[in-house]
Amino acid sequence: MTGTDPSSAKPAPLVTADTRPFWDACAEGVLTFQRCAACGHVQFPPRPFCTACRAEGPVTERSTGLGTIHSFTIVHRAPTAAFKADTPYVLALVDFDEGFRLMVNLRDCPSADARIGLRVRVLFEPLAGGGALPQVRPLVE
Repeated sequence: MTGTDPSSAKPAPLVTADTRPFWDACAEGVLTFQRCAACGHVQFPPRPFCTACRAEGPVTERSTGLGTIHSFTIVHRAPTAAFKADTPYVLALVDFDEGFRLMVNLRDCPSADARIGLRVRVLFEPLAGGGALPQVRPLVE
């Protein structure tokens, strides 16, 4: 038998027509979100319409990449073999300064130091098949 054990490979993000601009921006080290031109509503993930007023064609904007941890959990038991070497790791729900929320891993921070209210900055980890995945690390000012 040849090949790689599928359980040892981390899953790649699902790229759709609606999310491709987001993933292309991530590959270039840029975090993006959408804002409705009609009502100003901020949203994530990308969609072809505003989730508040249903207007079509929200505008993609560039984020500063700065945010605050809203909530988090420490993962001690890997969901698959691919994540076993990463445990324990912190999975955080981050409120970015522009008003959208994203679930990401907290990097460069001992799990004991993770806390609600921690200021963070986005970073991008390369993906095996190309592209990059947004993550965060504590903001050092």
